[in-house]
Amino acid sequence: MIRIQELHRQAMDMAENALMAKYKGELETAHHLFRQAFEKEKKTASFFKKNIKDEPTRSVFYRSAASLALQCEEYREAERLIAIALSGNPPFEIAEELRSLLEQIYSKWERMPLYKMG
Repeated sequence: MIRIQELHRQAMDMAENALMAKYKGELETAHHLFRQAFEKEKKTASFFKKNIKDEPTRSVFYRSAASLALQCEEYREAERLIAIALSGNPPFEIAEELRSLLEQIYSKWERMPLYKMG
């Protein structure tokens, strides 16, 4: 479990640095950092894929990974991560946040050319 916590901490540090880079207008750096954070948080969340009883931890990690996927414009992957989170038993508030993320994804898809949706 310590390895999972360390991986999560690294992902959150990278995401914070990505936000700072984005704020400074360093978009390429921000994108790179968001991508790294997403990959780490996705690994963290996958540890809980079958551990449905580990709520709310499980759904929190999946929500975090889905949010980072959204930052990386990985809309389909974000949708998949949200579906996994919702397939468990997330607390009501987290389930609502996951559904809100889905709405964000779908609103972006509505404005996207079909060739970029896959």
